[in-house]
Amino acid sequence: MTIPVSQRDTRAVDTRMNERDTRIKDRDTRIKDRDTRIDVLRALALLTIFIDHVPGTVFENLTYKNLGFSDAAEAFVLISGISVALAYGTKFKPGGRLLATLKMWRRAGVLYVTHIVITMLVIALFCATAVFAHRPELLKMINIEPLMKNTPEVIFGIVTLGHQLGYNNILPVYAALLLAAPAFVLFVNYRPVAALTVSGLLWLVAGIWQIAPPNYPEPGLWFLNPLSWQFLFNIGLAAMLHVKRGGTIPINRWLVGFAGVYVVGAAIWVHSPLWGQITWFNLPVVIGGFDKTFLSLPRLLHILAVSYLVVALPAVSNLFRAKPDNPLAILGKRSLPVFVAGTLIAMAAQVLKLINPGGLAYDTLLIAAGIAMQFALALYLEWLAGLGPTRIKPAREEPARAGFGAPPIPARIGGY
Repeated sequence: MTIPVSQRDTRAVDTRMNERDTRIKDRDTRIKDRDTRIDVLRALALLTIFIDHVPGTVFENLTYKNLGFSDAAEAFVLISGISVALAYGTKFKPGGRLLATLKMWRRAGVLYVTHIVITMLVIALFCATAVFAHRPELLKMINIEPLMKNTPEVIFGIVTLGHQLGYNNILPVYAALLLAAPAFVLFVNYRPVAALTVSGLLWLVAGIWQIAPPNYPEPGLWFLNPLSWQFLFNIGLAAMLHVKRGGTIPINRWLVGFAGVYVVGAAIWVHSPLWGQITWFNLPVVIGGFDKTFLSLPRLLHILAVSYLVVALPAVSNLFRAKPDNPLAILGKRSLPVFVAGTLIAMAAQVLKLINPGGLAYDTLLIAAGIAMQFALALYLEWLAGLGPTRIKPAREEPARAGFGAPPIPARIGGY
């Protein structure tokens, strides 16, 4: 029996509406089940990075880096490892590994392109200010000077990540970690203890023998060494995969006490004459120092101690729990565009601070305006994503084949 065209259109519309309702329910379930603490903590890390990237303001003295050995970069990388486990951990199974791998590599490609675009925009910003504001000294800052002296080689270095601007070196290490993430996830899934042991040995070897991707054409190494920072990334990845498999993070009062003493001691240390020593007891810098490039042990232990206290103490953990529509949760959810905006705004604020150092009111205006713009961008993107389709179009019909003289069935029913 041939179904009339109108009935087929109605059934097609009903099918698509049911599919849309299912997608909406799935989205609402994901939103409801989403642990907003991750988003809130990521948001706080992004805002802290923004403030720290505008040096010279009074607010720089109030950020997380003043409370211990680690700073927002460690928090960001640890959260990134946790996020990779949440996004790809359950998908990395036989039959889905290739797709998950391609998605991680695509994300790494997005980060690479984003880094190059940010670098070019920052260079353009400093060059434009140097020309039009008659401030040629800007061309000697944030590692731009080599570009002026050795342009072809530095351009090649920028594209190959061998030349990175100051305050613009987080995305390359994250992209490198995502390229290796499929191997990390596979190894951690099957042999978590062995995986973390190998990861820790790689961190130690890279730190002791100073092994890292080289700069080009300038001498030196990457500011953030992925061979070192992969250990922190993998700790976050392994911990979250353990939890997703039904495990728990053990809460031990002795560990809580040690973490608390270490965090308090670090806060006192960084404000004492002890701070500033390259290394202690003639130990390798990766063990007895506070080097950021190779993620020295005191820095690593500090971010792990802080994280353990957040997990172990409900009173602390609940401080970061928020509703999905909380502005901080939304900002953390839209982390990449917010990071891009925050970096560009921070670079513009650096230029403004150099032209006019200002005072407390000026610093407050710069930082408050930058933070407000990042929140505005995140809220706009969230609003845009929630718009959704407003009407369901009927499914396209194939032409009728009842005979040569029969007219084709219209692809659209109703108005055009």
